[in-house]
Amino acid sequence: MKNFKRVMIAMLAVLAVAFSANAQFRFGIKAGVNISSLSVSNLGDNFSSDNRTGFTGGLMTEFTVPIIGIGMDASLMYVHRTDNIQQGTTVAGISLPSTKGDYLEVPINLKYKLGLPIVGKIITPYIYTGPAFAFRCSSKAINAAWEKKAVDVAWNVGIGLQLVNHLQIGAGYGFGMNNTLKFVGNPGDFQAGKTGKNNSWTITAAYLF
Repeated sequence: MKNFKRVMIAMLAVLAVAFSANAQFRFGIKAGVNISSLSVSNLGDNFSSDNRTGFTGGLMTEFTVPIIGIGMDASLMYVHRTDNIQQGTTVAGISLPSTKGDYLEVPINLKYKLGLPIVGKIITPYIYTGPAFAFRCSSKAINAAWEKKAVDVAWNVGIGLQLVNHLQIGAGYGFGMNNTLKFVGNPGDFQAGKTGKNNSWTITAAYLF
């Protein structure tokens, strides 16, 4: 947690430098797909998680320090996720159904754009990393024994291309940092004490004005 706080402070410092350096500020729209995978701890091979496709869309802002190419972006996104854990053959009568959920997600990324000579105004590669905070806005109940938590926290890493200075196409992976599932059933149940984290791939396209 201390390291996480240090990273957040460093990212805020970059943002402050961006403002002081008359950084380029842009905003736009962003949309894409996410492929989620839900992992449940301590269940061995009895349960396996399918990859399920959802979608995302919203607004994005970007600050970039001229010349050096370092900046930040932040988005407000609606995210629909679908996860599915299939029951194995050795544990009868215990399963988790499809866990659909709607979220408002706020990803905040530190971004570095690699300026290329000659073609830099046409195509610019970039990398990014940062936290994402997803606030659940759908029902928390999965079944009588499991609930979703109110907030998912992930750490994103990704790459992308900026085309003709306006269109950004990116692909990233989000590592779940907190337990997204909570067991609320009988304390003596086989599933008691088990937790689940959500990891996901995301592919997005953003148009910045």
